[in-house]
Amino acid sequence: MPQTLRLTVAQAIIRYLQNQFIDLDGVEQRICGGGFGIFGHGNVPCLGEALYAVQEDLPLYRGQNEQSMGFAAAAYAKYHLRRRFMFCTASAGPGTTNLLTSAALAHANRLPMLMLCGDTFLTRLPDPVLQQLEHFGNPTLGVNDAFKAVTRYWDRITHPAQIIQSLPAALAVMLDPAECGPAFIGLPQDVQGWAYDYPVDLFEKTVHRIRRVTPDADEIRDAATALTAAKRPMIIAGGGVQYSRAVDQLTGFAEAHQIPVVESIAGRANLLATHDLNIGPLGVTGSDSANSIAEQADVILSVGCRLQDFTTGSWTAFAHDATLISLNAARHDAGKHRSLPVVGDAKLGLMALDAALAGYRAPKGWTAMARAERETWDAYVAENIAPGNRPNSYAQAIGVVNALCDTRDRVVAAAGGLPAEVTANWRTLDIGTVDVEFGFSCMGYEIAGGWGARIAQAQIEPERDTIVFTGDGSYLLMNSDIYSSVLTGMKLIILVLDNGGFAVINKLQNNTGNESFNNLIADCPTVPAPFTVDFEAHAASMGAVAETVANPTELGEAFSRAKASDKTHVIVMKVDPYEGWTTQGHTWWEVGTPEVSDSAKVRKAYAEQEATRPRQRKGV
Repeated sequence: MPQTLRLTVAQAIIRYLQNQFIDLDGVEQRICGGGFGIFGHGNVPCLGEALYAVQEDLPLYRGQNEQSMGFAAAAYAKYHLRRRFMFCTASAGPGTTNLLTSAALAHANRLPMLMLCGDTFLTRLPDPVLQQLEHFGNPTLGVNDAFKAVTRYWDRITHPAQIIQSLPAALAVMLDPAECGPAFIGLPQDVQGWAYDYPVDLFEKTVHRIRRVTPDADEIRDAATALTAAKRPMIIAGGGVQYSRAVDQLTGFAEAHQIPVVESIAGRANLLATHDLNIGPLGVTGSDSANSIAEQADVILSVGCRLQDFTTGSWTAFAHDATLISLNAARHDAGKHRSLPVVGDAKLGLMALDAALAGYRAPKGWTAMARAERETWDAYVAENIAPGNRPNSYAQAIGVVNALCDTRDRVVAAAGGLPAEVTANWRTLDIGTVDVEFGFSCMGYEIAGGWGARIAQAQIEPERDTIVFTGDGSYLLMNSDIYSSVLTGMKLIILVLDNGGFAVINKLQNNTGNESFNNLIADCPTVPAPFTVDFEAHAASMGAVAETVANPTELGEAFSRAKASDKTHVIVMKVDPYEGWTTQGHTWWEVGTPEVSDSAKVRKAYAEQEATRPRQRKGV
């Protein structure tokens, strides 16, 4: 008879996670680095009991908000290049639904995260219970069903034996390069405590590896044929290059064939800023240099990029007759917009293409032109970030930090104007050091994501810093992980750049012909007397060292103090909401504009938007 072990469902789940390892370049580590948790009645009696017994192997970080826990887990996974993940446990009802936004962020960014959340009682004997939503015609429907839209794997455990299949299936999804994303397991409160005789084999130490799919030889041949005929080739380096650990192969491929490289937002930090084939970031928040060559390229090789609208300029960044080749582990991404698909691992795909292109080099004039465009862009950035007799700006703050940080410090930014400004103005000092979350462009990710990234970073390079750029809007939305970082000793350096509201959306509002309304605090009709938030005092109240500076020079001095400190440091500086934006480097971006309006400015903006639409590359 097979050996069995009698455990509760909660105990079995945790013991399984405790024994799953991954081979990272010959070193075995637990795939699950632990978890983030807020306990409530839906998870503390059973899951809490199971976690208490393994707190050394699977440390549980106490969150302040379930949504921010999910952001921290996403940033942790991103730091580890999707090879390790954290779980999040929430109680039931609102504790669980708070995770919906962070699940969507992980889904959009293709990041692994496991959610273990309480559910209503399977027996229904105590129904309706605390925090239960009742659907009169469907008693099986609950708030946990909402996660089906924002997860790659979803299950509700209705019998203890289910986890024998469910746990390996969830793990397989989270480790799959093509399907990677969040997994959700709903745990009814009674089922969590039910015991079952589980096979001992389920809990044996298992060592996993990330699958590398070899691209099809015919697809490689078709791509090589197109590239060999190229007179103006270009490479788009996406986030998948880093997830595949293919930076060396990308660099070697570009150098061997002298093909200019541009970066997507997720692909920032694939190449150093000083590499002579790095032509800059592409798209709406990109550079004139990258966008200039994109308009002229006849063959474009996209590597590990999902080609969202900020990268493609809503598909106006490329010539209509350009051939697009998409090398991607996910079939869904590889076939976008009539691409020549190359479905497979980025590292293996680049190696195969390199062999198939033996002897090919891009024309010297094309590559020289691309380098010249980058030099011009670098000169613009140098002027853009320079302090001077002008209003404080995001770009100036970015320039100050860029000049003073260590090469291996990690930079985190997300929603608002800062992702665009960081993407355009940050000069990469080392590979894989930039996390600009723009897959879901999610306010509130900044500080929470910084905390999660710092937890990961502290395990590998504790002497380096995690630097967070956030605006006042995102800060006010979610700031409690300043307290988390202080509690856990995970130092952050947080730059709070206060422009008086949602200034970037105000800029978009004005650019589409609309009057300023309800974005800047000064323009909110329901605010009779605007006042200034004391961000310094607020951050200090959560235990951080905090200071307010008046200009970029003082910012540099404060940043040096923060670098020397071993505590979370918050630096606040006001920036102008109207002046100082990066004005160059933008492609067209399609946003909905009113076709009919009483405003002449809105009608004019609509006409200008539609006049540029013929540039849009049609696709599927």
